[in-house]
Amino acid sequence: MRIHPLASRATISAALGLAAVTGGLALSTGTAAAYDSDTTKISCSAVKVHKSASKSSTAVGVAYKGDKMVYNQWAYKKSEKTWYTRGKITRRSDGAKISGYVLYQCANPYGTNGAPTPKKP
Repeated sequence: MRIHPLASRATISAALGLAAVTGGLALSTGTAAAYDSDTTKISCSAVKVHKSASKSSTAVGVAYKGDKMVYNQWAYKKSEKTWYTRGKITRRSDGAKISGYVLYQCANPYGTNGAPTPKKP
């Protein structure tokens, strides 16, 4: 019996959606965790926005305290023992939109209080 490609794609989508709803976080490949998009604000006075989840990666911009961030993923860099939040930041000062990774502590979706970081994979 041959399964139609659209049927298998729909099945995979439904399974991933169910995993996101039931677990809050659905683990994807590697050290990244996918999550439904939500909004937070940058809580550090200034933070570099990186191209990838690494302190040594190229900085694509700078975000400042109070800038709005629509995040869609968290990533854990095992060698640095550091969590990152990925998303799109809109700067208040000039309205520039920057996409990339920032330190989790600076884009904590639980506000500025020190909510515990996600479990290490």
